[in-house]
Amino acid sequence: MKIEDEIKSTIALDISKKITLNILYTQNVIIDNFNEILKPYDISGEQYNVLRILRGQKGNPANMCLIQERMLARTSNTTRLVDKLLLKKFVTRNVCSENRRKIEVQITQKGLDILTELDPKVIAHEHFFSKKLCTEELEQLNYLLEKYRN
Repeated sequence: MKIEDEIKSTIALDISKKITLNILYTQNVIIDNFNEILKPYDISGEQYNVLRILRGQKGNPANMCLIQERMLARTSNTTRLVDKLLLKKFVTRNVCSENRRKIEVQITQKGLDILTELDPKVIAHEHFFSKKLCTEELEQLNYLLEKYRN
């Protein structure tokens, strides 16, 4: 369905506006679907992102700055996200022994277990949207989005 139909626009849209609206609308569709996957686990997309970043550390702790740099939504309040994950026992937080001003965060086994359970669901989510395009179209879309963003 065209973006004009989705938003029920009665006026002709400039191509730049159409692209922006299309990207934002598509993002919301993907996020809404993704949040339905996360809902039973009582974690947000941002919390999931933090857990994925920490799993990528392969057992090494990460400081708050590193987590913030790797977040998809860089405006996220990393401290608040880590606090919530700490309450759920998905992460641990300790003061760095070498620099007492640094806080080190590490994923727990419980955090790893939740990611392991979510992995096939997240992969299915990704495939659900990408299956409508062939490999060449997916590569072209990825290229165009990166070009548009940069």
